[in-house]
Amino acid sequence: MEDVKVSKQPSVAKAEAAPLSRVEGIFTQTAPLGRWLGMSPFALMREFTNEMDRAFRTTGLPASEVAGMWSPTVDVRQCDGDLVVTAEVPGLKKEEIKVELSEDALVIEGERKREHKEDHEGYHRFERNYGKFYRSIPLPEGAKTDQVKAELQDGVLKVSIPVPQAEKKVRQIPIETRSGAKA
Repeated sequence: MEDVKVSKQPSVAKAEAAPLSRVEGIFTQTAPLGRWLGMSPFALMREFTNEMDRAFRTTGLPASEVAGMWSPTVDVRQCDGDLVVTAEVPGLKKEEIKVELSEDALVIEGERKREHKEDHEGYHRFERNYGKFYRSIPLPEGAKTDQVKAELQDGVLKVSIPVPQAEKKVRQIPIETRSGAKA
């Protein structure tokens, strides 16, 4: 078996380490730009999305709740002559929610203040999460804004607004058949 001689060549230019950035309370290396060269546009967008998700991930919260942003899930439907708007606002009291109505929009706004405290042997953990929200739902023409009802039950806000029934114009379309068509 032949002996292999290994020698270390001094490098001409030292490779610089990528700068450090603070994410999730620890230091991680940011990706060098060279890794994105030659990627397909789809792979580049997927990589960009992953990097953005990683950058905004904090304490397990969805991206919509990062840095004081929060928006409750809202469902709008028409039921029995009413426009029914439901908003999921878990943990909020009616005093923390404001419902306003103008001639053309329903506005739901408020602020959530959540605190979580844990005491275990050797450590104490106290988390606070605050977030304001503002939702504006356009109203259809002819909405009876003087007959609006709002109720909060089990973390779900339900607002009912009487609206006139829209006239449905339905027209039957005859279907023609062609014979002798070539395929």
